[in-house]
Amino acid sequence: GALVHHSHTTSSHLDSTSASGLAPRRPGSSQVCMLVNQGLATMRLCLFLCLMLLGPRMATLRRPQKKKIQELPPAVTTAPPGSGDFVFDLYRTLAAATPDGNIFFSPLSISVSLAMLSLGARSNTKAQILEGLGICPGEGSEEELHGASQRLLRELQQPQDSLQLSLGNALFTKPTLHIQEAFLGALRTLYLADTFPTDFEDPEGAKKKINDYVAKQTKGKIVDLIKSLDGTQVMVMVNYIFFKAKWETSFNLKSTHEQDFYVTPETVVRVPMMKQQDQFYYFLDRNLSCKVVGVPYQGNATAFFILPHEGEMEQVENGLKEKTLKKWLRMPMKRRLELYLPKFSIEGSYQLEEVLPKLGIRDIFTSDADLTGISNHSSIRVSEMVHKAMVEVDESGTQAAAATGTVITFKSARLGSHRVVFNRPFLMLIVENSKHILFFGKVTRP
Repeated sequence: GALVHHSHTTSSHLDSTSASGLAPRRPGSSQVCMLVNQGLATMRLCLFLCLMLLGPRMATLRRPQKKKIQELPPAVTTAPPGSGDFVFDLYRTLAAATPDGNIFFSPLSISVSLAMLSLGARSNTKAQILEGLGICPGEGSEEELHGASQRLLRELQQPQDSLQLSLGNALFTKPTLHIQEAFLGALRTLYLADTFPTDFEDPEGAKKKINDYVAKQTKGKIVDLIKSLDGTQVMVMVNYIFFKAKWETSFNLKSTHEQDFYVTPETVVRVPMMKQQDQFYYFLDRNLSCKVVGVPYQGNATAFFILPHEGEMEQVENGLKEKTLKKWLRMPMKRRLELYLPKFSIEGSYQLEEVLPKLGIRDIFTSDADLTGISNHSSIRVSEMVHKAMVEVDESGTQAAAATGTVITFKSARLGSHRVVFNRPFLMLIVENSKHILFFGKVTRP
């Protein structure tokens, strides 16, 4: 969420435990925002992106269904539109900061949050955000950005039986804070944001109100997002994403066995390795020296796992571009694979105020910030922007009730079945409807 504080003191009362850098923290943890000293009436704005991915989780036991060999549509974009290579530049920046660690984030949620902030930004602050997202100011491109975000949010609100996906925004404001009506109206209309008047002078009550809302929206997976409020806050902005899905064809629990995973050629860990023999989307990218396997979910989402040839991870990372992804997602057909994929659970927690300036989005975090479109109070900036995301991949159902039905048995291996073993670091992305990159990660140590 974004916290705006209002303070009449110029002393710094930072939480000394506030971590810097990109070290992963538990999902749902939050941090005290930095105090911005800009004259007597000081405001601090702190943006928490509350991101939670629960999935891909698979029901091991379910009735067999006739498989639909669906073609993957060629059009793939990183929504909001125009973000282009921003996703991959952001990934490379995160990877450079944690070269030997797991990485996991939601490009979609970060893009939507930046687009929302651009509504209240002015002058150079706005230009940097739009340029970072690959939007050229003027010529209707801004309207196109917000219009596309609105369509996306409405689309994601349509209920689906087999896949849970929700992305949303909320604004908690002190009733006495003057927020520009145009900004509030745009948030409600374009970004379907819930707005709640909140008495921050009752810190415990305000904290409970915000945390209860976040817990409800993330199905109880993120609790206590905000650890403490001290009564000086005037606004909290929250963005959340929640995703849960089952594989189109489930993995059989009995096929999972401990196997070696090579974190590096010298470092080996034992992991539970799932196995499945079936038809999967498959592409051998000779230019980038990697194999790409697409594993569909029930519903309209697909997970893509990218396995670089040995020693070629850096080459693959450096070659990531929007056109590369479009090439991968144009896989025209499935082929029979014997797929070995580790069970894993990874999370990412990032201080984006330390990352985005490397991509040219700087002013919003400094005293140069112009956010007069949010409030006419001049001393307002984003002091902290926290992004949290988490993924779990295993072969069990999410509820006990899912463990009923018929066990799927696989036919014996046919000649020509191709073996793909994810037993060294690999990349993963989850795409919704072949249009939006929901999540992007690197599994170095499952």
